[in-house]
Amino acid sequence: MSGTSADGVDAVLAEFEGCPNHPKWTLLNLVSVSYPASLSKKVINAGQGEKLTSKEWLELTEAITEIHAQAALICDRAGKAELVGCHGQTVWHRPPHKQQRGATWQLIHGTLLAHLIKKPVIHDFRSADLVLGGQGAPLVPMTDCALLGKVGGWRAVLNLGGISNLTLIPPRCGPDRSFPVMGWDCGPANSLIDLAMQKLSNGELAFDRDGLIATSGLPDEVVIARWLEESFFQKAPPKSTGREFFGLADLEKRLNEMPFLSSANVIATITAFSAAIIAQDLRNFAEKYSAKPIELIVAGGGCRNRAMLKEIIDRCLGMRVIPIQEMGIAIEGREALAFALLAWWHSLKYPGNSPAITGAKRPAVLGVRVEPK
Repeated sequence: MSGTSADGVDAVLAEFEGCPNHPKWTLLNLVSVSYPASLSKKVINAGQGEKLTSKEWLELTEAITEIHAQAALICDRAGKAELVGCHGQTVWHRPPHKQQRGATWQLIHGTLLAHLIKKPVIHDFRSADLVLGGQGAPLVPMTDCALLGKVGGWRAVLNLGGISNLTLIPPRCGPDRSFPVMGWDCGPANSLIDLAMQKLSNGELAFDRDGLIATSGLPDEVVIARWLEESFFQKAPPKSTGREFFGLADLEKRLNEMPFLSSANVIATITAFSAAIIAQDLRNFAEKYSAKPIELIVAGGGCRNRAMLKEIIDRCLGMRVIPIQEMGIAIEGREALAFALLAWWHSLKYPGNSPAITGAKRPAVLGVRVEPK
């Protein structure tokens, strides 16, 4: 898996058996392979609309595929894997809007990947949901429920990648037990923070390590309250988003609304904004369904941002906040494990999406299989 942060590839070696919707699983290995800085920059710029020639698009796809192959081979040195699930690198995502169908673009050369690692590859997981009228995202909520299971109350799972997304898992007993799993993209998590750090430091800093800059500043709550009124954050699920909406152009607009704030206060405000979006979504969920999660499991690279985590804890009152490591899943492993499970589901012809989450007309088996040559 390579997410919207575009910093590298996470790979897991996992074993699944038993019932598809609640399998017994074992995480055998986990590795992370970073993109070279130049490749990461190319991916992010491509996702911001930079014009590339056909040759440059081809070479970018090949470079991404080769890093994915490297990650898979390092993770599975003994060659135990029977099947590989690969999401690819998202460079553009267009949710359905009015009469326009949704579309998405993940860069990966599936056949080349299968050839390089000598294993069957399942890729292109989002297209089947999109052609059925769905958002194509998020796809991890159903895997969250299968991997983590249900408890006595509503359970929320939060991913803090470039974009934040939420999974809401209904309780195993009580009047809400028949509710479907729910989930949606909330908005920016690390994307705006990283871009702001790069801009304000003139490229010297790529991100706010451990949230130290944000911790040294004070957020502007008036600005945050105004931003929370924007249409995307008021929209009810299903919804999905990406750097297309919360990228450099969006950052520039927000910076223009904070002309007198110090750099530390700007980073503090953007960080607190990311947390406030999540808190608002959880309040809206509680008001609509008269149901409040008893715990919030937090995953993704944003877990390492102490300022972000503190803001989430302070704003999501009444919930026990749990790092996903306590559930037996490493921070880097959650989404890679999810797409490994989606690949296993594909082999079983088991649907990987949910109309309640994406808005698709019906559940579907996700992904396209290619064999090594």
